[in-house]
Amino acid sequence: MEKRAELPETTKDEIIAVSRAEYESLQSENKELAKKVNWLMEQMRLTRQKKFGASSEKSKYDCMDLFNEAEVLADEKEPEPKLAEVQSHYRKAAKQSKDRLPADLPVEVVEHFLEEDSCLACQGKLHIMGKEIRRELKLIPAQATIVEHVYPTYACRNCEANACEVPIIKTPMKKPVIAGSFASAEAVAHIMTQKFACGLPLYRQEQEWYRMGIYLSRQTMSNWLLRCSEDWLEPIYQVLHKALCQEEVLHADETVLQVLHEPGKAAQSKSYMWVYRTSGDAKMPIVLLEYQPDRKAKRPIEFLADFQGYLHTDGYAGYQNLPEEIITVGCWAHARRKFDEALKSLPEKDREGSGALKGKWYCDKLFAIERKLIECNAKERHQKRQELAKPVLDEFLSYLHAAKISTKSGFGRAVQYTLNQWRYLERYLMDGRLEISNNRAERSVKPFVIDRKNFLFANTPRGAKASAIIYSLIETAKENDLNPYAYLTHVFKQAPNLDIHSNPDVISRLLPAAAPDFCKVPKTATD
Repeated sequence: MEKRAELPETTKDEIIAVSRAEYESLQSENKELAKKVNWLMEQMRLTRQKKFGASSEKSKYDCMDLFNEAEVLADEKEPEPKLAEVQSHYRKAAKQSKDRLPADLPVEVVEHFLEEDSCLACQGKLHIMGKEIRRELKLIPAQATIVEHVYPTYACRNCEANACEVPIIKTPMKKPVIAGSFASAEAVAHIMTQKFACGLPLYRQEQEWYRMGIYLSRQTMSNWLLRCSEDWLEPIYQVLHKALCQEEVLHADETVLQVLHEPGKAAQSKSYMWVYRTSGDAKMPIVLLEYQPDRKAKRPIEFLADFQGYLHTDGYAGYQNLPEEIITVGCWAHARRKFDEALKSLPEKDREGSGALKGKWYCDKLFAIERKLIECNAKERHQKRQELAKPVLDEFLSYLHAAKISTKSGFGRAVQYTLNQWRYLERYLMDGRLEISNNRAERSVKPFVIDRKNFLFANTPRGAKASAIIYSLIETAKENDLNPYAYLTHVFKQAPNLDIHSNPDVISRLLPAAAPDFCKVPKTATD
């Protein structure tokens, strides 16, 4: 029987080395594939949450006692709700209804009398001994009327009888909002408010007018909006722009917009609507939107050319290349959102006690401190932040540096984002006037984002620019507690007769801060 030839020792070592290398390669590949699978599973859970789950970033894991920090939310000054006795037990008194009516709302009295005023027992005359009153709110849909402006021409009877010449005196005519048009200040203001404050596109307004028997095309309404925006609102916008740049603290944000007919760009390409606004301590709140064809960093540099101070932004890199006179302040709401998304991307069983939850908890702790300081002035808030928020930030930063995890996971990306943005995120400690987040700008751009779902796109850059100006005036009016319809009506009645193009100084009379009392939102009796 022949013996099998044994392999040389060197050959055995080579085979073992090759096998080990293949094994290690497969192990490494397996780990990479496992990371990719985990990442895809995270994205699937996050997508499912965004599509079918609640949009709120609150969760059942937000309870502070999870990390033994209940004192963060405690507030001894907060009064407890009063109790209402119900037979043999107590319960919290019901909250007051938010439905309130202005005290000066016109009252229409409708009296209901008996048809027979004779007594059923003796047929005697009945008299009113008391009454019950039931009140209801009556809403009247928009009404349309034709207003004829009559300007008499005067002559003198004595001159007609005795003089050779008769002087003719004409009543001075007030200029209309659009020369040669049947548009009124009220009509243009109503159309603007319906579209830009209520999100009602022109084609739906056209249908509504048609149902009232009025044939007013969307083309006509569009012409009115463009003309009035350029003639009367844009000069006010420019004055507000100058006033905005004189502030020391601003907020900025941007969102996408599709413009169909833009030179040199495909209809499917993205354009942008930028928003800039004042902070919470401004004497006259200002919200300005600006249309631009792109998202380049030069856009905020150009718009804020005369501004020096703090600018609240999100993490977009374009804001981090501004001139040194502008100090960019980061947004903790965005950082918190990264940890919230990382938490939602985990399986339910792995969320409690996870790194994503702890990162979110640190953010919640910072926001809880801010809620305690809401009544403080800027100086007090700055001092309290050094005492309360600075230690939390230092602890959070140490935790982030110690967290070694793959950036391909949701938690890893949240950690990486927060570390990359840290120098901007901690800047809100520099001044008590600064805010912990850029939510103020996001709230200001939200009406445009919501309305965009209705009109989807702008047709031309001219229309996009007009939309930005109209949104700016309406949002600024709302920030100043003005009724947008009443304020726009006031502007369209006054501006044509103030010669604002030849004498720009008179524009100050049309600013929201100078609006008459009838433009202000009525206060209810309980306000």
